Amino acid sequence: MPPRKPEDCRDMSEVRAEIDRLDSALVDLIAERFGYVERAWQIKLAAQQQANVPWRNQQVIDKVRAKATERGVPPDLCEALWRQMIGWFIQYEEEKLRDKLEQRG
Repeated sequence: MPPRKPEDCRDMSEVRAEIDRLDSALVDLIAERFGYVERAWQIKLAAQQQANVPWRNQQVIDKVRAKATERGVPPDLCEALWRQMIGWFIQYEEEKLRDKLEQRG
């Protein structure tokens, strides 16, 4: 069955089914993004770079806010979600980098 548009949902069970479908897709996309974060810390380790790159973080936030505005989604919502995700990923990278550097030492 193809996805329903919000306006085509007749009751809460249909709304919930579509939200569940989207949640599953979002987890798949986060898993894909996580794969790139995994690779990023490995490259940063080899290049002796820091996990946190503030100018890049801001670049990502700016792009997300612009995309949200374009799609009619509150940019503040998307920025808050991305800042949380970016912060988690930076912490993850820092832990991986620290662990690998300690193993070398």
